[in-house]
Amino acid sequence: MFSKEESRQLREEFWTSFGKSFPRKWVLYDTKIKGFSFKFHFDTKKALVALDLEDDLENRIKYWEKLQSLKSILVDEYLPNVIYEEEYYLENGKEISRIYVPLNQKVSIHNKNTWRDVMVFFNETMANFELFFEEYRDILEN
Repeated sequence: MFSKEESRQLREEFWTSFGKSFPRKWVLYDTKIKGFSFKFHFDTKKALVALDLEDDLENRIKYWEKLQSLKSILVDEYLPNVIYEEEYYLENGKEISRIYVPLNQKVSIHNKNTWRDVMVFFNETMANFELFFEEYRDILEN
């Protein structure tokens, strides 16, 4: 078991190491679309890369429908293991829509032996998400 401070330090060390190992400017929150963001998630049980729709319900529905229409392309050409969840609840109880790819192996941010696998997964998966986004940005924005 780790103290809060030890856990914080490990998290900080992971993200610093990831940034140094894969130096790149990710799109993440800079999509220029309100409520539309890419996220990395790594905790003591899982790692995933996500596209979150967090705006008001009307905008979420609009973008969700566009992303649904592109689902076969996303699956066939970019991310075969992608999961679509129209109603996804964050730990704080907030409802969002999420499209994500989980890393299907046991990992923990507290276990440095799993870090390299997570970093490679993050780099490859987010790169494919961003390629998809750039290719279909016009459809999503209009």
